[in-house]
Amino acid sequence: MALEAETLRQFLDTIRRFVRERLEPAEESVAESDRMPPELVGEMRALGLFGLTIPEAYGGLGLDMSEEVEVLFELCRTSPAFRSVHGTNNGIGSQGIVIDGTEEQKRKYLPRLASGEIIASFALTEPSAGSDAASLRTSARRSGNGWVLNGTKRFITNAPEASLFTVMARTDPADKSAGGISAFLVEAPNPGLKLGKPDRKMGQRGAHTADVIFEDCFVPADALLGGKEGQGFKTAMKVLDRGRIHIAAVAVGVAERLIRDMLRYAREREQFGRPIGEFQLVQAMLADSRAEAYAARAMVLDAARRRDQGENVSTEAACCKYFATEMVGRVADRAVQVHGGSGYIADFGVERFYRDVRLFRLYEGTSQIQQLVIARNMLREAG
Repeated sequence: MALEAETLRQFLDTIRRFVRERLEPAEESVAESDRMPPELVGEMRALGLFGLTIPEAYGGLGLDMSEEVEVLFELCRTSPAFRSVHGTNNGIGSQGIVIDGTEEQKRKYLPRLASGEIIASFALTEPSAGSDAASLRTSARRSGNGWVLNGTKRFITNAPEASLFTVMARTDPADKSAGGISAFLVEAPNPGLKLGKPDRKMGQRGAHTADVIFEDCFVPADALLGGKEGQGFKTAMKVLDRGRIHIAAVAVGVAERLIRDMLRYAREREQFGRPIGEFQLVQAMLADSRAEAYAARAMVLDAARRRDQGENVSTEAACCKYFATEMVGRVADRAVQVHGGSGYIADFGVERFYRDVRLFRLYEGTSQIQQLVIARNMLREAG
């Protein structure tokens, strides 16, 4: 573990207060303005939230997976948009560099990512390559002492704010498999890198996505991640194993917030002369939500521990992501139901969470992709 038990406990207490005192009161204004207040981002930097998983040698806290999920359980008891601000710096935006980057790339980028000086983004999805990520068409061809990228990436988280993009591109046009894909570290601004308009989304206002367009975008030779061709897709898959456990932990944190809110409402709201929490069918919704959230928490903690011990957790990570993200959708639906008509009204915030959590079942691989990963791994192991 990166932190001693007492230090971790104190850090979790600090995160808990930060969420309660600073983030929860800002939820509604962020949703209405679709803008993250700079002062809150500054406080996130000061708390070290941009460098949770980046090694201490490069300025981060160097949390292992078990510590990271404990932080996320606390940090995500609020609107998911807040987590998105620093989430890519801790996950898909930095971990490719941590896992497969050259020492020079690590020294150049990781300290700036850990401090929040720059925001990272991960550019894999394309208009015609989503779940079938290996079919991507963005190309990279050698040119002089570097590479020229062409193509379009879609739904790229934090693209409007990002200064560094990890871009998956095909370097071997003759190889249509994943083996023809390489990863590049592309800095912005760059004359060949353009952004589309920020997407108008169902939820998670305050967290931004956009298309990223590469038009004869030149990058130097040392932008090739790890200095090796043909390793990009492998790097992406390594990153996604950790990312899936991360998102599962996020889902647990949001579910526990929703359970808190629906429990409070069930105790306060009266019908037929008594609190609705005394009615058994309402109690059933509370109990189902608590049981499922507990199960997801236990799964996440187990998968995180196994990963920290060096086990291959491809199956466990997919199980966590699949179960936890589906679970939080059910909890959000029950929260709306317990609130009744008030749950459908924006003033209570429950409908916002209902929309926000729908995304969890899509990114880092849809629920259906997780099912395929789990089943294929099962069949491979049985064979």
